[in-house]
Amino acid sequence: MRNRNTIPQLLMGMILLFSSHTVMADKRDPVGITPSIMSVTINVDGKKVEVKRNQDNDNLINPAFSKTSRACPPFCIEPMSIAPNVETIGEIETLDYLKRSSAGEAVMVIDARTPEWMMRGTIPGSVNIPWTTLSVRGADTWEDAATAEEVIVSRFGADMKGEKLDFTHAKTLVLFCNGAWCEQSTANIKLLLAKGYPAEKIKWYRGGMQSWTGFGLSTVYFRK
Repeated sequence: MRNRNTIPQLLMGMILLFSSHTVMADKRDPVGITPSIMSVTINVDGKKVEVKRNQDNDNLINPAFSKTSRACPPFCIEPMSIAPNVETIGEIETLDYLKRSSAGEAVMVIDARTPEWMMRGTIPGSVNIPWTTLSVRGADTWEDAATAEEVIVSRFGADMKGEKLDFTHAKTLVLFCNGAWCEQSTANIKLLLAKGYPAEKIKWYRGGMQSWTGFGLSTVYFRK
């Protein structure tokens, strides 16, 4: 004959088991940027913004950046090094340049994408200068040289001495676009080099938004 205490004990066991599974299901391991850096705080338009990774362990990449097979050309994979002495950087280095820009150093992190992509979010602290602002026809013709020079002087801090650009006080530029298959930022880098911009003052975040969102890093709406 079954002990009268058996059923309550079984029910209590089931409740405890269910509760333990619920606790386990709700538990989320912290997602840091590095073992020692949980987040980075930068100033954006006078407001402090915390850049960190998404803390949901089940979070998936933004569908806008999940497509693997865009037609090539034009969406071909760029090489790791885009030009001599132009440093290719990753997320940690980009975050460092964002901090330096936020602290008032002569650094500008530039999202070179066009507005329709910008509406899907960008890197906090970056400035939108669409690649077409510098080069409407690409990096080989320079037919928009006047426009490019205006941007180089007014936005990037170079000086115009006579008919020559002086880059003594020009900012260090970090350019990115959608990813290693996006040529918008690299077209601008080639143009800037052709205009005499010092290669050591140009950095290229090759991974761009595809890598940034792939790591679950914070994004914001763009600013001009």
